[in-house]
Amino acid sequence: MSTRIAARRVYLDGAFTAATVVIGDGVISAVEPFDATADTVLPGDAVLLPGLVDSHVHLDEPGRTEWEGFATGTAAAAAGGITTVVDMPLNSSPVTTSVEALDAKRAAAVGKLAVDVAYWGGAVPENLGSLGALAAAGVVGFKCFLSPSGIDEFGHLDADQLERCLAELAEFDGLLIVHAEDPAHLHADGALGPRYRDFEASRPPLSERAAIRRVIDAARRTGARAHIVHVSDGGALDDVRAAKAEGVRLTIETCPHYLTLDAEDVPDGAGAFKCCPPIRGGNNRDLLWAGVVDGTIDAIVSDHSPATVELKGNPDFGLAWGGIAGLQTGLSSVHTTARERGLAFETLLPLFTTGPARIAGLGGLGVIEPGAPAHLVAFAPDETFVVDAAALEYRNPVSPWHGKTLTGVVRETWLRGESTYRRGAPVTEREGREILRAPAAVQA
Repeated sequence: MSTRIAARRVYLDGAFTAATVVIGDGVISAVEPFDATADTVLPGDAVLLPGLVDSHVHLDEPGRTEWEGFATGTAAAAAGGITTVVDMPLNSSPVTTSVEALDAKRAAAVGKLAVDVAYWGGAVPENLGSLGALAAAGVVGFKCFLSPSGIDEFGHLDADQLERCLAELAEFDGLLIVHAEDPAHLHADGALGPRYRDFEASRPPLSERAAIRRVIDAARRTGARAHIVHVSDGGALDDVRAAKAEGVRLTIETCPHYLTLDAEDVPDGAGAFKCCPPIRGGNNRDLLWAGVVDGTIDAIVSDHSPATVELKGNPDFGLAWGGIAGLQTGLSSVHTTARERGLAFETLLPLFTTGPARIAGLGGLGVIEPGAPAHLVAFAPDETFVVDAAALEYRNPVSPWHGKTLTGVVRETWLRGESTYRRGAPVTEREGREILRAPAAVQA
């Protein structure tokens, strides 16, 4: 049996083309000319996209399922057109810094996945020298912090430990993904009050730039692969451009909240907007968008990092828990702002699909071509909706886009050719799979 999905606009090889996607055994078997008699024919106002990949998601299970969880988080991913997520090693408990902790996370995921899930491991001072075992167990790479993570059991690396970590990963070509803020330039810890600009000033751009330069220097010396997560400072991109031109093995990502929200518009006392590094003001967004357009930025991912209403609701920006819930609204929010800036939809899609897939080493995802998994999305790029946080699939109804009108609606998401989400209906299918990736050099 095969399924055929046709649309007058299918995203193929960087452009939209009328086509029919033929699916057999969960895989795309062929891409043929448009056929109006196919099993499913999208209406003229919808486009057919490859399933998105989000390589930066905190699902928080086990241990903090009151914040999020595999069931709610992957349902939100499906509703956002995302068919593959990579789960962060925190804020779950235990943190994923050992094979035993990875086993606990895998056990917690059984039967709950609406989309496919891969895992990041953690690199902390205590497990340096033993990262190979966790890599062999299937994590796609390692996350570290250069400043306190906010979770006591997930310590940050100093300059010497960063160098040691990269040298260790270089031995088996492992990837280190880095939260890059230099603690020497962070000015506050504790109560700050309700003014957002006080919080923003406490984590200045210099902190990001100093940390990113440290990573570049260490990656240059060790020859290791490094990736900077959630870049918020557009002024740091010149250093990234120079490093890439030099041949340093560096990639970077940014997030929808940095591309679509401005510090000037953050209400005082609104913890839903707090994240680290912070949403910045001025012309910073223009600099980030320039990095999107010129290819300096390799991926746009959510950094979905939710928490309870109580933790996010503290009006003191120093005490409210940091993290943006953005898994379900990422594509729509960025698409909305891109349209306002006159950017073609096609220019964005690689940053939501093949970009994050390549960073996480998940080849073959984020494309519509024969042999690829039949992960597909019906998206209406001109349809608008008003974000209602309570109607999102998250465990906690918190969103900085609540009440905003966004353009672009995910109408249906297919996982291996089977519908896993349809707009207006609950997510009930749980056919997602784990993706475990063990580097050959480590296995040997």
